[in-house]
Amino acid sequence: MNSRDFFTPLRWIALLGLCFPLLSFAQVDDAAPNVPERVVWNKAPIAIPLVVGEERQVHFPDSVSIGLPQSLTPLLRSQSINGTLYLLARQAFEPTRVMVRSETDGPIYVLDISAAPGGAGGRSLPDVQVLLKSPQDLSEDAGADQSTSDKQSQSLGYAALTRYAAQQLYAPTRLIPRQPGVVAVPVNPEPVDLVVGGKIEAVPVAAWKAGLRYVTAVKLINRTQSPVVLDPRELRGSWLAATFQHNRLLPAGSEADTTAVYLVSDRRFDAAF
Repeated sequence: MNSRDFFTPLRWIALLGLCFPLLSFAQVDDAAPNVPERVVWNKAPIAIPLVVGEERQVHFPDSVSIGLPQSLTPLLRSQSINGTLYLLARQAFEPTRVMVRSETDGPIYVLDISAAPGGAGGRSLPDVQVLLKSPQDLSEDAGADQSTSDKQSQSLGYAALTRYAAQQLYAPTRLIPRQPGVVAVPVNPEPVDLVVGGKIEAVPVAAWKAGLRYVTAVKLINRTQSPVVLDPRELRGSWLAATFQHNRLLPAGSEADTTAVYLVSDRRFDAAF
């Protein structure tokens, strides 16, 4: 068992786009007019002006269906696909109220759609993106989610930390749970004199941090020809909790001569040892 079993190496990917700066600038300039116009739905009708003969897209948070008044049917082509309305005015018309219904549990939106001829050389109208919350509210929600994650990590007890570490070492990859707020920290995989008596070889293999607490998994190997019963009182260091995967090791060379101990501390392993 070694730390490579529990950590996935990071890979850097070269950014090939940097090799084509002129192309990149051209793409940015072309995309600028297409930045969507953001509108927050607050139950007030949303004005959607159209240019005759030019399609305009209106994006919603979820799939929607549109109900056109009979008077608009010959004047406006509308399609609803995956949360986006595609609107194309065939001729000019005055502002007309249209209902757009969410196909999930969302609201009923009210649009005031109108159409006018386009001027010579006029720029196309941008897409419209309808939001249920303002970007500032969305940012605050993300901050609240992060705060909740931090609180969850700080509230993890000794047993939960120990269980998490054991799952990382022994559980199949598909069954390893994701624990918000718990992060892997580096540990030196060199043998340490952890167990009093010199009979047991101890090698740190992995460590994690959750809030102000650390949990370190240490591999223990019996180097004697006699069975050994492990006792947490014989561990060197300052630990908040110590839990053995198995508390009895068979003689060296047998299948059961190795186990792990999970050490919870308020500092890194090398500082607590």
